[in-house]
Amino acid sequence: MAYQFSKRIAELIPYDPIEGEFEVKLDANESFAQLPPAIHQKVMDEISRLPLNRYPDPTAKKAVGAFADFYQISPDCVTAGNGSDELISLLTSCFLDPGDTIVTLSQDFSMYAFYGSLYGLNVEVCEKNPDGTIDVDTLIQFCKEKNARALMFSNPCNPTSLGLGRTEVRRLLQSLDCLVILDEAYMDFWDESMMQEISNYESCVILKTCSKAIGLAGIRLGFMVASPKITRTLNAAKSPYNTDMIAQTIAQTVLGEQEYLRTQFADLRAKTAMLYESLLAVDRDYPGVFRAVYKPCTNFVFLTTDYADEIQFKLLEQSVAVRKFRGALRITAGSAEEQARLIKALRAICAALT
Repeated sequence: MAYQFSKRIAELIPYDPIEGEFEVKLDANESFAQLPPAIHQKVMDEISRLPLNRYPDPTAKKAVGAFADFYQISPDCVTAGNGSDELISLLTSCFLDPGDTIVTLSQDFSMYAFYGSLYGLNVEVCEKNPDGTIDVDTLIQFCKEKNARALMFSNPCNPTSLGLGRTEVRRLLQSLDCLVILDEAYMDFWDESMMQEISNYESCVILKTCSKAIGLAGIRLGFMVASPKITRTLNAAKSPYNTDMIAQTIAQTVLGEQEYLRTQFADLRAKTAMLYESLLAVDRDYPGVFRAVYKPCTNFVFLTTDYADEIQFKLLEQSVAVRKFRGALRITAGSAEEQARLIKALRAICAALT
């Protein structure tokens, strides 16, 4: 009898990013900014001295230290991972048992439910309000009714760009006794992080990434912030050499450039505000094409529309890539030049639709 795949993976569909080369890429929420030449050269100099015949530091001590210093937290609370995806995978596979219930939200990052299902967890989805906001009382009650062992959601949210403020997050943490995993991948664009309060919550885990505001999507390095107890446990469960020497060195070097990063964060926020205002202007000039344009806490703008398929297709024809969801588009804030090209194309498309 031929080998049969496990039911959990038999019908899996590979992740499907937009394929092809596009002149304006506003689909993946990456930073549009390349490293300045001086910092890039510094990175290359550091890499040139690496002993590539040796295994990397299993604890990524220098990268973890640079991350902790930048965010003013204890390195004893930080674990490095091969992107946030590896950390999500470890949390769902090692901290929970098959059959345990994990609660996710809709709409939210699809990989939470994916990894939960992959490792045999019972995934329960709590619906958000129609406007994309989270009703904390409803979520607390839902977790209790489902006997949740873990709750995982992004804050601010991918894809809606909306955030849950610290006061409400505290109330959530104080009301639940399950593991609460907050993915703060986009928190560098807002100011409601729980990282400074992590020592107050034994069962809270925060995920951070280098792929967004820090502008290092290509190196696949993420960090988990949690109590020393959870941190020690995850370090024991992960692969010993899960992050490579080059990624560690790049992250350590760039995270050490604190003035540059803070300036870059501010510029990304400004470019997002510019994109949001431009999309509002398009909405005013072509009423009826968009249903809503959400005010973002992220580096992208989320808008709902009955014409998502048509708009994305027409933009791709003009070599402008944006991310499509059912009845919605997610558009990353690009450079001023990229945004000008997007808005010009979008206005022409909206004019044709109306």
